[in-house]
Amino acid sequence: MAGLSALKRTMGFTIIIIFAIFLGLLTIISYAFFLDPFTSLLLGLFGGLFIMLLQYLIGPAIVAASTGLHYLSPGENQWLESKVSELSTRSGIPMPRLAVVPNRTPNAFVFGRTQKGATLAVHQGLLERLNEDEVEGVLGHELGHVKHRDFIIVTIISAIPLIAYLIARTVFWTGARSGSGRRGSKEGGAGLLLVAAIGAYVVYILTTLLTLRLTRLREHYADAYSAFLTGKPRQFQSALTKIAYGLSMSPEEPNGARAFFIEDPAQAKRDVANIIEQKSRYDLDRDGVLSERELNLAMEEEARSNWRKANELFSTHPPIYKRILLLREIEQDLGSGTFQQSDIYRHV
Repeated sequence: MAGLSALKRTMGFTIIIIFAIFLGLLTIISYAFFLDPFTSLLLGLFGGLFIMLLQYLIGPAIVAASTGLHYLSPGENQWLESKVSELSTRSGIPMPRLAVVPNRTPNAFVFGRTQKGATLAVHQGLLERLNEDEVEGVLGHELGHVKHRDFIIVTIISAIPLIAYLIARTVFWTGARSGSGRRGSKEGGAGLLLVAAIGAYVVYILTTLLTLRLTRLREHYADAYSAFLTGKPRQFQSALTKIAYGLSMSPEEPNGARAFFIEDPAQAKRDVANIIEQKSRYDLDRDGVLSERELNLAMEEEARSNWRKANELFSTHPPIYKRILLLREIEQDLGSGTFQQSDIYRHV
């Protein structure tokens, strides 16, 4: 992609398309029950705007409550505070509020309603398992989300697929059990409701795929930004590897905020399990250990797999091997001596 403008266009396009699809769904549902087309359209419009506004207002509070985070007081973690302040200044963005999640898994995320009101939260496990250079790479990634403001868009649109699913279930059972809307049997009320339910399921799938595509893309952009901001893409590669491995070993169930994390715990389990299952295939010298060269070949092979590409459509994050391959391309650019700021997102 050409640069950050491509991410902004994608975010704008995604939110417009999702809103338009959801508006159409609400209009059909309203009409199926009792309203004329114009009133249905207005209800759908205001209903869609209300839901997106409500998610924008309460979404951050839900994330904070679901993760049990602890906001840091000034001086409570001087190294973390100093490093985030330094990177924020270098990025030209307001320093986010800092928080620590009392969780032993290695992870981090940002959330909030505005760039100025953003919160950067790190898991206790991240601070314990990663060294300072690796943590710096993670902080650079999260500040990339703040810089791009993509976390705001994800907050707004993340509730729509779930609401479409709930509408589909509700309308389906209403049509199946009552057999009528206010329009009655003369207009085939039950049939119209069932058609609306099927449409709602389709909307659920479409809006889910669009939302997931955006969340994957924003992770690549934040990875690239971290490599540029810290100048340490190799250390960030190491951080992602440790995060994926640490999450794959955790018995904890992922919570609902996983789209905001630097890595989805459920996906980390799948990625690591897949590499382990394929170990004998990629262990070319049969020494029982995957060397760096063998691991590179494994990641490149997995990245070309059509099956993996199909599975990726339903993932919140790109596969870890794709993220590492991207960082290695950026590392080569940084080492060439010809890298410029305009090249940050060239490999995304």
